Amino acid sequence: MRIELASDISIFVGSNNSGKTSATQAIHAFASGSKDKFSLYDFSSSCWKEFDRLGSPPVGGGEEPELPSISLDLWFEVAASDLVLVIPLLPSTDWQNSQVGIRIEFAARSQTDLLKNFRAVRQEAQAKAAALQKREKDKYVPWPKSLTDYLTRELLNEFEFKYFVLDRAQFDIAHKPKEGYKPLPLGNDPGGAALLRSILKVDNLSAQRHLADPSSGSGVGAGRSEDLSKRLSRFYKRNLDQRKEDHNALRALFDSETGLNEHLDDVFKGTLDRLSKLGYPGLNNPRLEIKSALNPATIMSSQDARVHYVVGDGEDALRLPDSYNGLGFKNLIYMVVEILDVHAAWMADKEKRAPLHLIFIEEPEAHMHAQLQQVFIRNVLDLVKVSDDDVGAFHCQTVVTTHSPHILYERGFQPIRYFRRQSTGGEQTTEVLNLSAFYDQNPDDRDFLRRYLKLTHCDLFFADAAILVEGNVERLLLPVMIEKEAISLRSACLSILEVGGAFGHRFKSLIEFLGLVALVITDLDSVDLVANAAEENEDENTEFEVPNDEEDHPPVRKKGKTCLPSKEGALTSNQTLIQWLPKKQTIAELLAAKEADKVQEATGGNGFKVRVTYQVPTNLTWNESTAMVCGRTLEEDFGLANANWCQALAQRHIGLKLRTNPATPADLASGLHNRVTGRSFDKTKFALGVLTELPTSWSVPLYIKEGLQWLNGKVSLELAVSLTEPVGAAAVDEVALLEPAEAAE
Repeated sequence: MRIELASDISIFVGSNNSGKTSATQAIHAFASGSKDKFSLYDFSSSCWKEFDRLGSPPVGGGEEPELPSISLDLWFEVAASDLVLVIPLLPSTDWQNSQVGIRIEFAARSQTDLLKNFRAVRQEAQAKAAALQKREKDKYVPWPKSLTDYLTRELLNEFEFKYFVLDRAQFDIAHKPKEGYKPLPLGNDPGGAALLRSILKVDNLSAQRHLADPSSGSGVGAGRSEDLSKRLSRFYKRNLDQRKEDHNALRALFDSETGLNEHLDDVFKGTLDRLSKLGYPGLNNPRLEIKSALNPATIMSSQDARVHYVVGDGEDALRLPDSYNGLGFKNLIYMVVEILDVHAAWMADKEKRAPLHLIFIEEPEAHMHAQLQQVFIRNVLDLVKVSDDDVGAFHCQTVVTTHSPHILYERGFQPIRYFRRQSTGGEQTTEVLNLSAFYDQNPDDRDFLRRYLKLTHCDLFFADAAILVEGNVERLLLPVMIEKEAISLRSACLSILEVGGAFGHRFKSLIEFLGLVALVITDLDSVDLVANAAEENEDENTEFEVPNDEEDHPPVRKKGKTCLPSKEGALTSNQTLIQWLPKKQTIAELLAAKEADKVQEATGGNGFKVRVTYQVPTNLTWNESTAMVCGRTLEEDFGLANANWCQALAQRHIGLKLRTNPATPADLASGLHNRVTGRSFDKTKFALGVLTELPTSWSVPLYIKEGLQWLNGKVSLELAVSLTEPVGAAAVDEVALLEPAEAAE
């Protein structure tokens, strides 16, 4: 896994179990030098098999293979003026690069001693077990049964951190080492852990922020840690009740409270002023105020200062305790104060301050509504600004992991680092993609995609699969169609994008870059080419482009008039079908296309998978006559797939009921085409009308059914059972690969 961090803020996104949290925890654990954060479960399942294989003595007494390890490469951009900070990381005296690197490896302290210890412990345990009195059906196997079983207890005793100096000249542009390269171990003076701490400070604001009100008697704050305080508080209160008239004691409390309030106001003034700029909306724009809670009832409490919400001004101001505000604002305050705290601690350490401060913030959207999420991400960089005196020498970078499309909307797509799950050799791995690289590689589509996704959907980056649909009708009906034809898809995270046939192909580059599974549901959009557009009604003409026969020439613009797919020589005006899949122009070619023509996959099968589906001919029996018919759009094809139902008087509100009874299937297809293309036809009313009917009363058009079944086979997570039966979900293993990672610029 390789991660390029932006110079100011990076945003980690991806579907569930794609490795975002594992990546942040791994960087934090390696950078902190705390091996206590590791366990055997941080090794992939393939490593477990390798451990157990190596635990057995080699056949013929050959050389022992090397035990698995976990490593992290950190690369730093260093200015010439700052080289003094990283002299131990310079690979040679003729180093000419701007990047220095360090490898931290969590590996066996001594492989020989580890295997020797394991085999000795196992042999002793087996000998003692063999000496036990035998019992009928005795299945007891003593610990350790295998090397992995041994390491579940002894990993931290047998493994340690090792540090190496990396030579940038021995790595390619993607920071992959050249074959056979072995880095030099880092010296013991000052030592790898101390050197890394002198360069980098990492703080992590976890997603698990417990904000329960201790006064409620529940939640994290109301456990055993409060028992003593509560008992002392009750003891003090009982004694104070007997001294209510002791004004000497009451005056002492009053003086203490006044002095403490002045002190708290002075200490927290800067922080609260910065919080006020976040613009939290509420009743009369309440302000924050920190006041002491020194009163007779709480003098022995562990909470001697509390947050209050001030509504109004002057003596008439109303002060409410923090429990009277929602978890969203509490979460915002908590995060801001935590960020300011770790940033201030870094800034205050003037003598030993690391030049780079890296702050991870996990899921800041917890409990917060959309606008508050945007307020936070809009202002977070202002909280960690380096003072003007320190600009150049010190730098702060922020990494946010999120599932919130609102945060992506506010920040844009340049900072996005997309975690893409993929399967390698039957095991799940993760590749991290830099969206800024995508925009550099696709200048023609980047601006369109950026504007479109900001205006509609940013949830594409959190989806297991994407469904691109023609318009509003498909978007409204698709959830019901999924329920009817591919019920297990309801357990997958699907992003449904309404793109239309004219713009669907603009998503090709993004879907391929992200490696998504995507189903494109579109229309045939058959047209009859207009030879002389000037002689036709311009309002009824459809303008479209077709590729130029000559390479490196712009596409040819043509005009056509809508027609039935059965019309001889008909073309499609749908740019998705022309430019993406199946890259055919005539309706005859589209209707004759094979399954392979409609599917495109990444080479090697590990990457994007895309299938297009559009109307196909089906057998229709009408008035005792049977013929092959095909609709031009969803509405027409729906009317053909449900001919008797749509032409019944009871379904007149659907909008497909013809005034006269068609004589043949072809007449029905022609009548539906004229109805749907007429100016009075309301597509949204049609979709809402279908939704008012029982789903069991109508059928899903064949082309959508085929597409959903294909998608179901690619991303299905749920057993195909009825809604009344228990549902099982397949477990998804998360494997975090820790190979070269870059903390760049």
